[in-house]
Amino acid sequence: MKKYKRIFTIVIDSLGAGALPDAAEYGDEGADTLGHISENMEEFHIPNLQKLGIANLHPLKQVEPMVRPLGYYANLREASTGKDTMTGHWEMMGLHITKPFKTFSEHGFPPELIEELSRRTGHVIIGNKSASGTEILDELAEEEIATGHMIVYTSADSVLQICGNEETFGLDELYRCCEIAREITLKDEWKVGRVIARPYVGRKKGEFKRTSNRHDYALKPYGRTALNALKDAGYDVISVGKIFDIFDGEGLTESNKSKSSVHGMEQTIEIADREFTGLCFTNLVDFDALWGHRRNVAGYAHELEKFDEKLGILMEKLREDDLLIITADHGNDPTHMGTDHTREQVPFLLYSPSMKESGKLEDGETFARVGATIADNFEVEMPEGTIGTSVLENLR
Repeated sequence: MKKYKRIFTIVIDSLGAGALPDAAEYGDEGADTLGHISENMEEFHIPNLQKLGIANLHPLKQVEPMVRPLGYYANLREASTGKDTMTGHWEMMGLHITKPFKTFSEHGFPPELIEELSRRTGHVIIGNKSASGTEILDELAEEEIATGHMIVYTSADSVLQICGNEETFGLDELYRCCEIAREITLKDEWKVGRVIARPYVGRKKGEFKRTSNRHDYALKPYGRTALNALKDAGYDVISVGKIFDIFDGEGLTESNKSKSSVHGMEQTIEIADREFTGLCFTNLVDFDALWGHRRNVAGYAHELEKFDEKLGILMEKLREDDLLIITADHGNDPTHMGTDHTREQVPFLLYSPSMKESGKLEDGETFARVGATIADNFEVEMPEGTIGTSVLENLR
């Protein structure tokens, strides 16, 4: 008999909690997203995360540990090779990724790839470098509007991004070009995790703004995950935010697109008012995209405070047979050098109003503990070849 009728799993995108033992191999020795945010802020108010045991799990300058936290907590280490969004989420749901996705942040994309993309789309390509999405628009968007050329760029992630002005380039044309780019980048030597359409509005430097019509063209997961197992067994698998794009829709029964991390939490709160049996799986990307990559400590801290307020509302709505899981997919230490993700362990917080006990769980050797616990609760078998061990029997 399943223990919980509904499980809410929230991924605070990039909230690492300390460097992994192999972090030096990634240039990330000493990284600590959560710890360094706390160290560099005068004030930091996260009372609901505090109640769940975040300061018991990781010492924080402004936040006292709880004598008796409401839930259970542990750190999870990444077993897969890499430190990107897709690897982290796919592992969470049971896949062990041993071959990292290609990145092109150092020199841009190879000339052969750019030539083929230009020939097949009919656009001259400009950019072709690693850049911030706002900076590349200020640099090249006026040229794109005037000439019809196409801005292509990448980042520290395994992504190929294409910008298009919604009025002059057009959404349909932008999506068409992205579909071609996705096909081209299925080749092993060019295989990026995601091709991303980055539409924007505005006509001159200083006025450009990206819109919510972004679309991600992701690779399909390399195998079946806990999401497939839940859907096949007839359970609801509801996604909020980037989850649909990360899994290319695999294993989902409903998708909800978010405008921001605050909006994602508001959607999750609304879903908590509905009747369903299964999983609500939420990704909150602003922590990573707006603050981690841009090395903005204060912005990251304030986003966590806004999240904490919404978390309090969600916790009040949880029923006795609900389980809340809060975790992350990698680190992105805003005090670290460069603009890349950081190779870190992540928090694993679990809470239900029905819990009579709480405290520290043994740390996990894989993010897949998340999917294994969810599958165990709903009495579905994890697909063949997946990893992860459930902690369901430890939750009392």
